[in-house]
Amino acid sequence: MAARLVRRCPWQHLGAFLSAPSAVPASLLLPAGKVALARALPQAPLASLHAPSPSGRADGFPAKEHVEDSTNPEHRVISELIESATSPQELFQLNELHSLNSNQASVVITRLSRLAAEKHLETDRILQDERFGQLLAVVDAQVSQVWNNTLVNLLKSLYMLGLDGGRREMQSVEHEVLWRLRRLSLRQLAVLAELLAVKQGKDSKLLGEVVRKLELRWTELEGTRTVVILMSKVGHVSPALMDRLEDKALELAEQFSPEEIRRIALALAFQNRRSVPLLRALSYHLLQKHSELGLTVLMDLIFAYGKLNFHQPQVFQKIASDLQPLVATMTPLEVTRCVRSFALLKWLNLPLFEAIAQYTLDNSKEMPVPHLCSIIVSFARLNFQPSAHEDFFSMVHEKLPGQLESLEAPVLVDVVWSLCVLQQAGPRYLRRALAPAFHAHLRGDSSPKAQSLLLKLMHINAAARLESPDYAGPFLPAELLGAQGRGAERATPLQSGLKEALGGLLGSGDNGRFDVRTVYGWHIDAEMLLDAENKPLPPKGFAAPHLPHSEGTAPLPPGA
Repeated sequence: MAARLVRRCPWQHLGAFLSAPSAVPASLLLPAGKVALARALPQAPLASLHAPSPSGRADGFPAKEHVEDSTNPEHRVISELIESATSPQELFQLNELHSLNSNQASVVITRLSRLAAEKHLETDRILQDERFGQLLAVVDAQVSQVWNNTLVNLLKSLYMLGLDGGRREMQSVEHEVLWRLRRLSLRQLAVLAELLAVKQGKDSKLLGEVVRKLELRWTELEGTRTVVILMSKVGHVSPALMDRLEDKALELAEQFSPEEIRRIALALAFQNRRSVPLLRALSYHLLQKHSELGLTVLMDLIFAYGKLNFHQPQVFQKIASDLQPLVATMTPLEVTRCVRSFALLKWLNLPLFEAIAQYTLDNSKEMPVPHLCSIIVSFARLNFQPSAHEDFFSMVHEKLPGQLESLEAPVLVDVVWSLCVLQQAGPRYLRRALAPAFHAHLRGDSSPKAQSLLLKLMHINAAARLESPDYAGPFLPAELLGAQGRGAERATPLQSGLKEALGGLLGSGDNGRFDVRTVYGWHIDAEMLLDAENKPLPPKGFAAPHLPHSEGTAPLPPGA
């Protein structure tokens, strides 16, 4: 019986009992053999009192400490006062009226940051208050005694209040967190990672250590919330961690809500991670389980699919059909985002685009010019002509010409190019894009951006020459027409095979041209000239208006 009593008695209480002076001899309480055993027991060190045990809590402190804190009348009163405080002054008075320990002072600071956020208080006044410095001093003096969860909340609160990272108290808290990482629960590590990723960025040493712990313990992840938070907030910091999170998300795909699917899709899009298995799983469960999706979910999903160039026609059809009745309630920005995403995917849904065209007509006065330009470019990418195209383009021609001077060069070129595709580019648009002063800066510029602009200008110039008989000029000069090239682009296997096959068919290299650059901005892999009897002719001696520099002047023979 006495042996069982010794085993059940907490060591710290047993040590205190044996070391305390007492008028009652220990031999009267325990048998002689057990007294000798008890006296031989060493005193437990202070650190061991907080070591995790099978019966302890996840935050590393024994459950008994939490029970004692909640049952201690004074501690319970202080906790209630902290929670019920409605102003920083009430919280500061607590430190004056009560002798707070480091854990209680940490809770006070956390409550201060919450009040500052809820009531939009000036954090500078809180930080400059002398009593706040006293709270920090209490924490700093016994930071090792702050409970794990309270410590994590304390660090988050100090960041929210804007405490200088160079202060000793802040560095002390960060150092303590660093030393305790192994004892933190996975949820606490996730909270830390999210906080540090936002407040300190990739270069944070503490964030690097937290991420390494998460990489080692990722199999402990349970539930969807933590996975979603880590993917959206921390995944960009560590590709290795993101790989593991994608694997975990694939396991949990069936459990994700539409909002969580939206956040995961956006995380993948912003990090340019085209995880096809995960995207397919999310798409499948989205179609199978979720019949009604909100506007935000629909908009962000189609944006993510467009950004990743991931095609899932059934999902696109659902998104388009769900968006169509909502178009009338959307803002111009939302309409623009929607149409641009579908244009990126090159996926046309006629009812939806008709609704967008009608929305643009009905709200033309409120539609900003940049948004109108984006809608025109998107229509051109899909070669979409509204059923009410006369009314639509009448509105465009009424609103747009007066704003051409204010458009940036890339936007102007995109708009005029799109109007050419839609066969709506009048002389005033062509004249503005092909004006010498507009494209003078492109000469000698070999940057990708300049080459892209030049290519579209060549397309506009071709449309002006071939499809606009009423347009008299100006046109692009010859030196610009011959300046656009393919650069270091390598031939594809199909192009190489075509060249080899045609070379054998023609018999002589003089009977054809390969890799032809035209003045229209298009490249021809190969071209050949055949007479009326389908026999090859050498093209060099004949006029070739599609080349920057024609090698011959003779007209093509009849029937060629």
